[in-house]
Amino acid sequence: MRITVGMHEAKTNFSRLVRQANDGDDVVVENNGSPVARIVPYVEPARRRKGGFARGMIWIADDFDAPMPELEALIYGDAE
Repeated sequence: MRITVGMHEAKTNFSRLVRQANDGDDVVVENNGSPVARIVPYVEPARRRKGGFARGMIWIADDFDAPMPELEALIYGDAE
């Protein structure tokens, strides 16, 4: 539900409006009829991922990128 309140009402009922925003309502604060702010729930920022966390846990075969004639024949047809 969208809730639009004036600046004075927002100051007077701030706690209630924050609760409503946290419950999923869209709370917009207006000043002289123009929207100036939105009250939204706080979202914890995503943590930066650290590279190398799986070092030593992954193994790739030496011939991983070697040609596979059987598979290529299935995909592209027998070109010979």
